[in-house]
Amino acid sequence: MPLKADLDEIDWKILKQLQDNGRITNVELAERVGISAPPCLRRVRKLEESGIIQGYRAILNGSILGQDIVAFCMIRLHRQSDADLKSFAEKTNSWTIVRRAWMVSGESDFLLHCVASDISIFQNFVIEDLTSTPNVDSVRTSLTIRSVKNEPLMVL
Repeated sequence: MPLKADLDEIDWKILKQLQDNGRITNVELAERVGISAPPCLRRVRKLEESGIIQGYRAILNGSILGQDIVAFCMIRLHRQSDADLKSFAEKTNSWTIVRRAWMVSGESDFLLHCVASDISIFQNFVIEDLTSTPNVDSVRTSLTIRSVKNEPLMVL
């Protein structure tokens, strides 16, 4: 599969290190990838400006913060016109319980990753928000039991 970006071995090492620890200092990053700090910083900035690095986030422990319910919702729409798909995609932005959303192919049109503090909040969201949304044909839900793997997005 051809890459859409022109990356060398050092760029890949930088991405691996930042993916493992986004708070690493530039000096430590440079040391780990085998270059000096100024060119390392230039490379990181280039990776950010090109959109390869989209941002940095803290990974929070949801259960400690009272967000124990993690579920996936598979949404099928009545109509899949471009306007209908865009409308539903926009609607997902207004639901704080929805943490990530994908338009998918197959039996469903959308896959929603939802997080809630308890089952009643999640149930209310499904019944009052999702199923009442115009053009929603069906909603299938899957509650997670426990996380068994949580790796960074890319294998480097």
